[in-house]
Amino acid sequence: MPVAAHESPVPTAPLCVDLDGTLIYSDMLWESLARLLKQNILYIFAVPIWLLSGRANLKCQVAKRATVNAALLPYNEAFLEFLREEKKRGRRILLASASDRTLVESVAAHIGLFDEVLASDGLTNLRSEAKRDALVAQFGQGGFDYAGNSHADVPVWAATRKNIVVNASTALTARMRADGRVVAEFAGPPERARAMWKALRPHQWVKNIIIFVPLITAHKLKDAAALQSSLLAFAAFSLFASGVYVLNDLLDLESDRQHARKRHRPLASGRLYLPWAFIGGPLLLLIPTVLSLIALPKFALVLLAYGVITTAYSLRLKEVAILDVFVLAGLYTMRLIAGHVATGIVYSSWLLGFSMFIFLSLAMMKRLQELQSLRERKLTGIHGRGYVVGDLEMVNTFGMSSGYLSVIVMALYVNSEQVSKLYHHPGLLLLICPLLLYWISRVWLITHRGQLHDDPVLFALKDGQSYLIGALALLLVWLAT
Repeated sequence: MPVAAHESPVPTAPLCVDLDGTLIYSDMLWESLARLLKQNILYIFAVPIWLLSGRANLKCQVAKRATVNAALLPYNEAFLEFLREEKKRGRRILLASASDRTLVESVAAHIGLFDEVLASDGLTNLRSEAKRDALVAQFGQGGFDYAGNSHADVPVWAATRKNIVVNASTALTARMRADGRVVAEFAGPPERARAMWKALRPHQWVKNIIIFVPLITAHKLKDAAALQSSLLAFAAFSLFASGVYVLNDLLDLESDRQHARKRHRPLASGRLYLPWAFIGGPLLLLIPTVLSLIALPKFALVLLAYGVITTAYSLRLKEVAILDVFVLAGLYTMRLIAGHVATGIVYSSWLLGFSMFIFLSLAMMKRLQELQSLRERKLTGIHGRGYVVGDLEMVNTFGMSSGYLSVIVMALYVNSEQVSKLYHHPGLLLLICPLLLYWISRVWLITHRGQLHDDPVLFALKDGQSYLIGALALLLVWLAT
């Protein structure tokens, strides 16, 4: 809702409305560019060439090749309601944007409020002074009101009758107030810094604790060099994974906006500017990779492989039913591999086999909860996925079976020669199996009831019984040592 309203603009002067950052919290160029790169990542090499002929040409070329669903854009609902009221009063409203006309017209058609559209046309970039000149040529100096959000709108505001400030910075808002012609203000999404932090998904870093598992199972926690390498690998993997999350969110904008929970993510909701993702995502990939190449060269190769697989997953593999959960399970297992590579600890076939089954079970849990959500909303399939609601029971069966198979691997491991060399009382480790059986059965029951609303790993971190089971398992390991 408006932060302040000094007076209500009379409907005699037309109201010209900016699109990017004003009517929507996002920007159509960056929105369309994200769609384009998802279609074919190689377009990244064409972008600089198009830009050589100007920003208007760049916008036109991208808009020709990428479609943006106007219905899914993050609109400023408070400002949009204000426009509806102005329209009811008989006011003429124009959508004047620097975005390409094709995209602007799609938004105008979706909203259904605008009498006319002014936009970039491939030759003229309708921004700042160019937009001012176009509006003054049509309505005269002081013959229109204007709603904008950025410093690029200052030249336009200088030529208006009255102004409306939407989603602007504190400094710009104060500057425009001093002008004395601001009739209304609309606040934008608060706490950009918090949204930036949330986009990194630091809560997901806990998954990278898996990197320390080889150190624990090999009884090398007291090895200072191995511990230091594991800590460095953990930090590098966490930053790298955050970069992957940011880029995945960028590529999955439309899918996330159609998801009950994911639509609230910083990029999908518009609380975080898309340019930050285009710049921040690659930097978060580059920095840990370079540092790893210097300190742990072999580990850096694991990071790069993780990046390639996650990119392939976002672009295509997540749309292939069953293969998608195998890839997710593999990404969990890559954290285990990263721990081995970083420390030089010899691989354990038992540990890798256990991780393959348990992580596949957890990946199936995620799909099951998505399918349950669709069934509750009476939908038939997941946008951008290869599943339909009818697959729910099958996914449930696959996941539970995989979870129980991991316990069988654990039982066989306890009776292996490798265990007898590491533990004085290996028989005590068998007691971990019923603990695992209980935890797996319980989490699957919770998932089946539709009560698992988080990633299974994150659920375990908030669940008291999971902590108790983990503590008992560690106690058994200590007693067996």
